[in-house]
Parts: sequence; C-alpha cells; structure tokens
Amino acid sequence: MTGAERMRRFWDERAGEDAFFFVDDRQAYRGTDEAAFWASGEEGLDALLSILGVELDPAHDVVEVGCGVGRMTRAIAARARSVRALDVSERMLALAREHNPALESVEWVHGDGRSLAGIEDASADAVVSHVVFQHIPDPQVTLGYVREIGRVLRPGGFAAFQVSNDPDVHRPRIGLRDRLAALLGRAPRGQSRPEWLGSALDLGELRTAAAAGGTDVERVEGEGTQFCLVLLRRREA
Repeated sequence: MTGAERMRRFWDERAGEDAFFFVDDRQAYRGTDEAAFWASGEEGLDALLSILGVELDPAHDVVEVGCGVGRMTRAIAARARSVRALDVSERMLALAREHNPALESVEWVHGDGRSLAGIEDASADAVVSHVVFQHIPDPQVTLGYVREIGRVLRPGGFAAFQVSNDPDVHRPRIGLRDRLAALLGRAPRGQSRPEWLGSALDLGELRTAAAAGGTDVERVEGEGTQFCLVLLRRREA
C-alpha cells in the first residue's frame, strides 16, 4: 500500500469515527458543538489571512487543500467567486456535501494524496490550507504540494497555508491508558499513527520547493512552531 493509500484509508476511518473532532480536535470527542465548529472555520480563515496580510476578493477563484467536511470552505466561499475544495478522503467529501448543500460555487475534488491533480494550470488566484500539511508523514510529499501550488496559481496569485516547523510535536505522546480507552471506543483512535502525527517541514527546503514551482516565499510567521504560517506569491509572467 502506498503512502497516499494509507492516508486515504486513515482519513476515511477518522471520518467514520468522528469527522468533526478530527477536523478540529478542540471539539469534544463525539460531542461536537456544531455552531462553534462552523464558526471556528470563519475565525481560522480570518486569523490565517490577517496574520499573513492578505485578503480574498469576490473575483477570486480559490483552491483549498485538505477541506475535510468543509469547515473553512464555507468561509472561503462567502468571500470568493469559486472554490475547488480538495481532500484525500472520499468519506470526508461526502460529509462536506451533506453539510454544505447550499454552496453552489464549490466543487468538491477527491485528491490523490500527493498532488493537485485535477486542478488546471494557472487557474487559481489563491490557494488556502490550514492544519493539513502538518499531518503528512513524509515532508517530501508536502514539498511536492508546495511545487504544485506554483503550477495552479495565476501570475501574482498567492498561497496562504500552515505547516509545522517543530519536530517535537510529531513524536507519539499517547500513553497505555489512552490507548486502551481508544480500543474501547471511549477516546479517539489513530492518534499514534504516522498519518495523524505527521511531520515538520524545514523552511530552507520549503523555499527551494517554492522556487522550483515558480513562487517566492513572501512571508513566514511562527517559525519554529507547529503553527508556522507561510505566504507564497506566484511570480509574474
């Protein structure tokens, strides 16, 4: 089984277990406050864009990488002309469609877990991703996405996303008691799996990948932390 296939299976399983918790683990496990969950998508988008100093425009065509059940997609769709919301998990996408039937400007895209295949070259004004790349076990896969972002952006377009730049947070921390509780269905499963623990990204390698894709790293906030925010800009033709 390839890494992408393992990622797909893992996130399909998490979608079946408690999709809302695994999209935003600040929620109570199997006890989601749905109003707070959806509001957090708006808050998260506001924070990401304001910290990086960019805005979405009503004329923008946006690609969202790792949309899950559409928590942030709702907020993006309210600000942009169109959204192509991509996820590796078919079950997450099914839930996204179920919970967001009114989002007519959104195309839900089943991704291959390693690229932006299915998104046309130079077809996006912005790419957005939050709390997604930190869960990818192989940093080279994340760097591949960074290169792909340059392919799909129009000249002058931007990408605003989060990566982890702190290796310590990706070490297993689940004790025996928590593992037993998970086996009994009383606690989240899968949190010691590589597909949840993910990996940190070296910012030097990120800059190299960005350059290879035709973008420049314009801004980095939170270097050395799990919530390292990055702004890329596609070079003008």
